[in-house]
Amino acid sequence: MVMKNIYRHSEHPFAQYVRIVGKGKSGSRSLTYAEAQAAFSMILKGEVLEAQLGAFLMLLRVKEETCEELAGFVQATRDWLHAPQIAVDVDWSSYAGKRKHYPWFLLAALVLAENGVRVFMHGASGHTVNRLYTEEVLPVLGHHLCQTWQEVGETLDKHQFAYLSLDAYCPPLANIIQLRNIMGLRSPVHTLSRLINPLNAQCSLQAIFHPAYRESHQQAAHLLGYQNTLVIKGEGGEFERNPDGRCLVKGIKNGELYDLEWPMMFEERHAAEESFELEDFLAVWRGDKNHQYGESAVIGTLALVLMGLQKAQNPDEALSLAQDWWSKRKAIKKIQSGEQMDLFN
Repeated sequence: MVMKNIYRHSEHPFAQYVRIVGKGKSGSRSLTYAEAQAAFSMILKGEVLEAQLGAFLMLLRVKEETCEELAGFVQATRDWLHAPQIAVDVDWSSYAGKRKHYPWFLLAALVLAENGVRVFMHGASGHTVNRLYTEEVLPVLGHHLCQTWQEVGETLDKHQFAYLSLDAYCPPLANIIQLRNIMGLRSPVHTLSRLINPLNAQCSLQAIFHPAYRESHQQAAHLLGYQNTLVIKGEGGEFERNPDGRCLVKGIKNGELYDLEWPMMFEERHAAEESFELEDFLAVWRGDKNHQYGESAVIGTLALVLMGLQKAQNPDEALSLAQDWWSKRKAIKKIQSGEQMDLFN
């Protein structure tokens, strides 16, 4: 079906933004912060045509978005959201899904929650085939998926951990992220979603898969005024430390940019999982099974966040505290006391 062109004799208001990024090698340029904010505001309000949206996203994908563009897109999103004021310590984005290893980062997040750190996690699922997503695993761990901001506040008050999907808090972005399987490529939405930090958490966590994006995330967060941020090349694209490699953190501490490299925890690489058996994953959480790679990934990830929250002053101190919190998690305490394990409490 061919759409009737109602703009045959006048230009569509969004056409200027497509032209800016798509007018050839010598005529195109990146958007300014203000232009990016205005363009994305129109997208969120449904004021662009499908053809314009597809062209705009793919042109950005080819040239790669700048930190100014990312920050402008994120600001437009935050303005559209009008999120309520809910106290949060950690904003944890989870948009990649896992392919080679279990989502060990989830256990790190739950250990933080057990120790009084309020963790808000947001993400999306299903946009890339053959991946295990957070939304599939949290119910197995006994955590329901929130549907509203009110639920987020209530759940944080009760469990110090809450998850809200992109579908629930920003449907326009959720619809765009699902274009991954139609376009065959990821769009800037996969990047900007990690930066939203809708509840203005004390510390925001972002993971990327391609190392080149570390600096653009860090710089965009700085432009947005985030005071404490950690950006890493996470395992599979999730905020999870791979203990088999060095981990470079591009961070912000009290508004100041910094870089810090953490050494690898093992000299030899561990094999990827042959398949995902969530009962085995739960057994590690309960303390019924040991998993060298997994437990090190939990502790390493937890140590990163403790540094971001300034609960430790250096990596050694952070790793020691992380090890202590992991060994004293509620599941272990209940086993030691002979109590029946209840994943919901």
